[in-house]
Amino acid sequence: MALFGDIGSVFMMGLVGVMFTLPVIIIPKILAPHRPNPIKNLTFETGQVPTGAGKMHYMMQYYAYLLMFIVFDVMTMFLYAWASAYQPLALGVSSSWVLTIFMGMLFVPLGLAMYLAGRRELW
Repeated sequence: MALFGDIGSVFMMGLVGVMFTLPVIIIPKILAPHRPNPIKNLTFETGQVPTGAGKMHYMMQYYAYLLMFIVFDVMTMFLYAWASAYQPLALGVSSSWVLTIFMGMLFVPLGLAMYLAGRRELW
């Protein structure tokens, strides 16, 4: 079914996604009862009425590990795609240099995250 080629199948997939999503959003808006009252409009935190100030300090002790995971995840995703498409004659040596530059750019935030992981007391 190559009506519009490869890009046509991508647009058709997007159109099908929109066609299945819109009824799920629109039908509850039409059919669901809407009877607001002050008790229903209260803010709840895990079923309890909140007390105290709304702002609090969150512990950031795992923030650096989160950064390391995201950088490693992106690096792995692109390395896998590059390695699966790598054929020495097709991509050539220039792709290796591009990948080396890309890896160097990703090692900068990875190094920063590792540095921040050792200095958690400053957070």
